[in-house]
Amino acid sequence: MKKIVLAAIAASALAATAAPALAAPWQSINQRQANLDRRIDQGVRNHSLTRAEAARLRAEFRQIARLEARYRASHGLQAWERQDLDRRFDILSAKIRYERHDRDHRRYRH
Repeated sequence: MKKIVLAAIAASALAATAAPALAAPWQSINQRQANLDRRIDQGVRNHSLTRAEAARLRAEFRQIARLEARYRASHGLQAWERQDLDRRFDILSAKIRYERHDRDHRRYRH
């Protein structure tokens, strides 16, 4: 069931990138990376993400960062590469949103 929901989220993220982003201002790649990293960290701190979820999200984040480095190293970042990275960041953002709100976290008692 979880895979189906994640597939639906990914599909909706793809559809969202096809339409112009009217409400969201443009962000640089570095700003998007910092924002996604911050959201994962916040999820770990407030226990809306389990450690396993955070590890998976961070692994995907690192994979996108490595792809960006390869794009930049070969010939600089071209328009189609920027669009590809934006699409991947949108999908990761949707996954973070889903995982933070899926209520499978544990309550920690102090």
